[in-house]
Parts: sequence; C-alpha cells; structure tokens
Amino acid sequence: MHPWAGIEAFIEVVRLKSFAAAARRLGVSSSHVSRQVAALESRLDTPLLYRTTRQISLTEAGRLYYQQCEALVDGFREADAVVKDFEAHPRGELALTCATTFGERYVAPLINDLLIQYPQLGVRLHFTNRQVDLIEEGFDIGIRMGTLEDSTMIARRLADRREYVVGSPDYFQRYSQPHALSELKHHRCLHGSRDRWRFAVDGIPREVAIKGPWQGNSGPALLDAVLKGVGLGQLPDYYVEHHLAQGELVSVLDTYRHSDTGVWAVTPHHRHRSPKVRVVIDYLAEHLAERLPPRYRDRRGIDEPAPSD
Repeated sequence: MHPWAGIEAFIEVVRLKSFAAAARRLGVSSSHVSRQVAALESRLDTPLLYRTTRQISLTEAGRLYYQQCEALVDGFREADAVVKDFEAHPRGELALTCATTFGERYVAPLINDLLIQYPQLGVRLHFTNRQVDLIEEGFDIGIRMGTLEDSTMIARRLADRREYVVGSPDYFQRYSQPHALSELKHHRCLHGSRDRWRFAVDGIPREVAIKGPWQGNSGPALLDAVLKGVGLGQLPDYYVEHHLAQGELVSVLDTYRHSDTGVWAVTPHHRHRSPKVRVVIDYLAEHLAERLPPRYRDRRGIDEPAPSD
C-alpha cells in the first residue's frame, strides 16, 4: 500500500462524520472509502476510528493522526488548484463567510458585480454572526471585523472601522452621560454577540464587562433598541453615523474609543495564492471603501501575517 493511500478518505470521513458523505465528496463509493480507511489502519497497525451504527468518532491515535494529516491534505489540494489555475482566469467555486448585516449590505453587492466580470467564477456566500472555522468548514475567505487575534491565517486589512458607545437623547434625559469607563456599571448596557465592550486607555486595549436588560446577535435589532431608549449600545460606524448626524443618537466615552479595529479579509495560509482568492480580495480592497461611510476611506492594507481565523 502506498504511504499516502487512504489519508484523504480518512480526513473526509472525520470532517463529515460519515463514510457516505465522504464518498460523495470524493466522488467514489462508500465501500471504496471504507476499504481505504481499513487499509490505512492496517498499515499503521492501529485503529483510527470507533464505528457504531449511529456515529463515528476518533480513537486517541486517530486524533493525533488527523491533526498531523489535515493540513497536508489541504496543502496538496491547494497545490493542485494553483497549478491548474496558474496564469488562468479565476474559475471554480469560492466560499466566503461574513457577518450577516455587513455581508448583505456591503460585501454581497460587490461579489455580484465581480461575477459579471468573471463568468467562470462561482461563489458560495454564507452570512452568520457565528465565528466560522475556515479550514474545518471549507471556506476560502472570511471577512472579519474588529481587532483580530494572532493565528496562522493570512489577513489583509480592507478598511478601518470605528465603534461608538451610543444612546438616544431620550435615554440621556433619564440617565446622566458617562464620562469614565467605571460609570458604565450604573447604565443599562445592551450587548450583542459579546458581553464585553472594547476600549483603549492611554493607548492600551481594555475590555469592560457590561450588563443590561437586552442581549441578541443582530446589529439592526440592537440599533433599534438603542434608538428607542432601551439602553446604551456599542456599535460600529456604519450603523450609527447617520443617526449621530441627525441627532437621533449621542456618542459618549469617545476619548476611550479603541483605534485599532478594521475590516479584514482572512484566508487559510495555503489558499491565499489561489487566483480566485486573490481576485476577490483585490476587488474588495479596491471597491469596499467606496461603499462604506466616509470614515472608512483612509486606509487600505497589504497582505500581512494574520491576526485571526
């Protein structure tokens, strides 16, 4: 048996938790996948999977083997794709994930424009406020917002982003405006996908735990609650700047606003050279700022080792 035989089948079975699903992904029969995995276990002289009628799970040895082989399989696939697409027009399906409202409002229209230019390119857009594992869930690009954490991903900064703590004039008729972070504990602080607000004190990032009567994972719903005076909210500029200009919202704690946030295109390290990935990221970097509020229009980045996945 060739040393590499069965590894791709094993990786897909683990990812999809099904021999049948792995077979469909690989375009072969379930029995072929089963034989490949069994032969791999025989060569290694150890079981990699626990099999029952209801589920498949990894043995301890299988978990170690999967961790070592997953990136190799993805790397081989990407190497094939890069060679096939070398100096060619972008083609094939590209999978992109982004936060729901930002994706629907700003990213999707640009991607739709791009498809007119590249008819051989297809896209799978997935909008969710959940943090998606790009490698595990098979995405080429993730659009991230905010401050990114270190990772093995490659990131390109597409635009700046500012977050405001805002309240309605009606709310501030009932509660005094906070002038220090310590005063937030006396306010009705509404939170979306996180229960800590991000600030900077003398240039040093700081997070403040907040509490209040409202929680949800929808930016528009949070904005509506703030506009109606339910409480304070921390929201990005593209939600609130119009309302600030109209006097419908009041911004507070501006001296503590975190300055190092942005809109990022993040991609797995072994995929960022793919022509279809490059053309999409380049297009977003060129045109996204034109669609966003003016405060976004002062910075565009270059590829750099990433901040997050």
